[in-house]
Amino acid sequence: MNQNKPIAPCGAIANSMFNDTLQLYQIRNGTEQPIHLNKKVIAWWTDKNVKFRNPTGNTTNLTILFDGTVKPINWKKEVYQLDPSDPDNNGFINEDFIVWMRTAALPTFRKLYGMIEKNDSSPAALVPGNYSLHVQYNYPVLSFDGRKRMILSTISWMGGKNPFLGIAYITVGSICFFLGVVLLIIHHKYGNRNNSADIPN
Repeated sequence: MNQNKPIAPCGAIANSMFNDTLQLYQIRNGTEQPIHLNKKVIAWWTDKNVKFRNPTGNTTNLTILFDGTVKPINWKKEVYQLDPSDPDNNGFINEDFIVWMRTAALPTFRKLYGMIEKNDSSPAALVPGNYSLHVQYNYPVLSFDGRKRMILSTISWMGGKNPFLGIAYITVGSICFFLGVVLLIIHHKYGNRNNSADIPN
């Protein structure tokens, strides 16, 4: 509770949401041209359409529906101000918020911030050249020696870079192989020792 009002959304994960503002620019002839980052379709479909829902009532105005609540301590704006220009991407169904709320398995992790889509007239999403990145620093991480990075990466039908699954598969596979060899040796050494013994009635 804060000021005798419930916090929406509540919890340490929601409070630590990455809320820095990033804007990438391409420098052309000495001027900065902003590059559009698509902030939609970055969350899982099931999270967007099933798991996360906004409160309902007699109105669709989120300001009224969230009346009586306060924002998390480290947020710069209320939950109903995450994307006020798009009602389908505001409040609890904001895709930045949904992506952040899917808890990472490791302390060092990546979260999808946005997608740069290739134009039909361009050979690549980012053509060779000079770029600049403007960062509005909102959430402090120095108190726990945290670090933030912006990584430009490509994705395929299998998704982006995620070493966790590869490491997990190799580890589990190695353990299974080792146990298989051990059980094979035990079976070969002790499996036929009672073949000629009489079985009592």
